[in-house]
Amino acid sequence: MDTDVIIVGAGPTGLLLAGDLAQAGVTTTVLERRVDDLRISRAFAVHARTLEVLDMRGLADQVIATGNKVAGLTLWDDVTAAMTRLPSTHNYMLVTPQYNIERALRERALAHGARLLTGHEMAGLRQDGQGVDLEVREPDGQLRVYRSRYVVGADGHHSSVREAIGLPFPGGSVARSVILADVRLAHAPQGVLTVNSVREGFVFMAPFGDGWYRIIGRSNINGDLPDDAPVDLEELRWLTRKARGTDFGMHDPRWLSRFHSEERQAPRYRVGRVFIAGDAAHVHSPAGGQGMNTGLQDVANLSWKLAAAVHGTAPAGLLDSYERERHPVGRQVLRTSGILMRLALLRSPISRAIRNAASAAALRTRAVERRVALGALSGIGIRYPAPSHAHHLTGRRAPDLPLADGPQSPKRLFEALRAGRFVLVVPPGTARISDPRADVVTARAAAGPTVLVRPDGYVAWAGQQPDRAAVREALDRWCGTAQTGLVTP
Repeated sequence: MDTDVIIVGAGPTGLLLAGDLAQAGVTTTVLERRVDDLRISRAFAVHARTLEVLDMRGLADQVIATGNKVAGLTLWDDVTAAMTRLPSTHNYMLVTPQYNIERALRERALAHGARLLTGHEMAGLRQDGQGVDLEVREPDGQLRVYRSRYVVGADGHHSSVREAIGLPFPGGSVARSVILADVRLAHAPQGVLTVNSVREGFVFMAPFGDGWYRIIGRSNINGDLPDDAPVDLEELRWLTRKARGTDFGMHDPRWLSRFHSEERQAPRYRVGRVFIAGDAAHVHSPAGGQGMNTGLQDVANLSWKLAAAVHGTAPAGLLDSYERERHPVGRQVLRTSGILMRLALLRSPISRAIRNAASAAALRTRAVERRVALGALSGIGIRYPAPSHAHHLTGRRAPDLPLADGPQSPKRLFEALRAGRFVLVVPPGTARISDPRADVVTARAAAGPTVLVRPDGYVAWAGQQPDRAAVREALDRWCGTAQTGLVTP
């Protein structure tokens, strides 16, 4: 083998995976056809669960310092979906350009020993029972075959990896001729994240925090222009005046383009030793800012499972659980973002009035507001399948529990998870549970169940009592027979 894992694509999804694998001692090579570090990107919203994922890797503070914290998303008719009541330290959205996320993830991956090869493009793929041969076109035009145990396609909408393993990408367009622009404004708009829809079209605005504003809009008047049709700044000014009543003195664009928004999802995320993640597995409208977040959470789910497989400690079926857990999440994201986009595209005054009134009434209800913020946007409410007899916490996100004090111990769960291993949390006063695979982290809370937390921050198993036999059964199921694993307090 030339390397344990080859990742095709050095966007945020591929770089997070590379850092996780390299930290776990997996030899990792990332292939990226680009040679330049682009300062322009489509993604800019970082949701609460993604911030928690970054916190578990010690990157949250670095990323937060680059952007603006946003309390919620202001929709049409000043209806707001609030994030402030999320049960998370990160009860907000962060607005920061994608390149800030990429920079932090790239530095981490390289620091842990991942190899990044720019100017390298996949040209073919063959796999057998022991590994994968990847034909790669190198910067000088020569073809070379790289051999690895596994390959992960994180190479975007037009994924070469997905095509090479014969996976279809069914779906279609939601909206055509959507304008994407980065501009400066003479006058800052009230509110931070705002979208408004009128008969002429819709406009979404978000500040990057460095003087640039991201504008996303679509005109219902101009029709469906091709993606390569030129964009005039005056067109965007006109559309913004219609939707917002002013163009805010829009000037000095650094980027103007058109794209068409699609909804597509691959029917499978794994074929043999090849996996796909992020936009290679699912694409959807930009409404709700879900794309980059979903991809990062895909590979947070996959990375520890792939590392266990490389090290020979993965229990049966662990790699298959990636698709089983993440495919339904991708399907839900497509549904949510599609609904938001279609509501924004309504043209009829009657339909828009009904939309505005219904949205306002629904979001005034605490339960609906919580469901929108938790399940549809933030990612905090994602739950993975669990056996019917399991504890109600099983499959849910683990909160950032405070842990017992000690001179060398982590003070909270997300810090403990930075080792990339399972963490077993037991109530105070519990006798130490001896197991060759794991040490125990003790929670500071006065009471609570015993919880086995996966490296991605989800509860693998929970029980009201710290029963040794049950704990060992859970460790056998999730950690395999010889894994060293849990953080020592």
